[in-house]
Amino acid sequence: MSDLLGQGWGPPGPMTLHDKTNKQNFLLLIQLRWIAVGGQIVTILFVRYALGIGLPLVPMAVVILLLIALNVASLRRHSSQDAITNTELFLGLLLDVTALTVQLYLSGGASNPFISLYLLQVILGAVLLETWSVWALVLIASTCFIALTTFYREISLPAAHGAGLFSLHIQGMFICFVLAATLLVLFITRVQNNIRTRDAHLADLRQQSAEEAHIVRMGLLASGAAHELGTPLATLSVILNDWQRMPVLEADPDLAQEIREMQGQLDRCKKIVSGILMSSGELRGEGTVRTSVDAFLAELVAEWKSTRLPQGFEYTRRFGANQEIVSDPALKQVMFNVLDNALEASPLWVGLIVSRHADDLIIEVVDAGPGFEEAMLAEFGKPYTSTKNRPGSGLGLFLVVNVIRKLGGSVTVRNRTEGGASVTLHLPLAALSPRGHNAD
Repeated sequence: MSDLLGQGWGPPGPMTLHDKTNKQNFLLLIQLRWIAVGGQIVTILFVRYALGIGLPLVPMAVVILLLIALNVASLRRHSSQDAITNTELFLGLLLDVTALTVQLYLSGGASNPFISLYLLQVILGAVLLETWSVWALVLIASTCFIALTTFYREISLPAAHGAGLFSLHIQGMFICFVLAATLLVLFITRVQNNIRTRDAHLADLRQQSAEEAHIVRMGLLASGAAHELGTPLATLSVILNDWQRMPVLEADPDLAQEIREMQGQLDRCKKIVSGILMSSGELRGEGTVRTSVDAFLAELVAEWKSTRLPQGFEYTRRFGANQEIVSDPALKQVMFNVLDNALEASPLWVGLIVSRHADDLIIEVVDAGPGFEEAMLAEFGKPYTSTKNRPGSGLGLFLVVNVIRKLGGSVTVRNRTEGGASVTLHLPLAALSPRGHNAD
């Protein structure tokens, strides 16, 4: 049996939530079996030496030793990486029923007050097992009960207990009831906790799936819009170039300057559209650039400052030794979104602090604005959650959270004690390393 349990029948590979719950419940079953072993030892010794009732100690001790061996093998099975199957749970409970049957056979059969412990095994099976195996367990336990009415080893009671046999039986039934009730409460409470944890995790996964589907729809719309905008932007660019060469317009310096500014803004629009189209190939690794932490952030800061023109900006580098990374337009856009939000909340000053904690790149954007409202902190990262009263607001930080999560990182937000807000991006350097991208 230990070989069977040690090998495991679960499918290889990553475990599902159901598999993880089965594994947790399997551990609970092991813990209950330890309690049962201890209870049997105490009960047998009490009945034999305190009540003076003759019991076959050697055979009963062998059963207990076999239960201990089963539990040791089960612990080894639990420590493996394979999933716990319904068949294994069923076999474990079936062996428990077998051990109980043997102990009852050795101690009076169906007249033993502890025979109601069969019901405990059935209840555990109803909680843990699939339908077919529960009914199989009911059938086997019922068959054992019936068999014990005919086949059992009689026990001899001392003369002192002859008159109080019924009272002794009632006491045994009471002890059995207390034991079964206690074990059921302990077990079912723990199982319910496992189920609640699984359900909460499932809800998180469903929410994450819905958010990712929302991002896909937004990406398709953005990509389509970028394609549609390409033609009119190109047409405007041609017209502006023609205007710049017209003698009438060249003769007017103010008008020529305005045309150059229009051309600059148009070039920026074309660059944004190109960035959107490039980002659509992100999952295929298109548009990625091999760079370093310092170079990536220096270029990002320079571009952001040149296009946003903040009145006050402070860049603090605490990263340590420079390190090579791979960046892409999505990561760059994430940083722009966070910085833009900070600038909108705090036009006079924005700070960027870059540091390293263990193997994570920590990027913190701080501002001197009013900070986040409590409701915003609680709902941070959800779509359309924003204090800005305009259509479409709240998507920027939603995209930030999901892009960083895709990279294996996380985003935390808080209000600073000195005033203003702080948004911190935690990025694992392994996800940004060139080796990791080459491996993919």
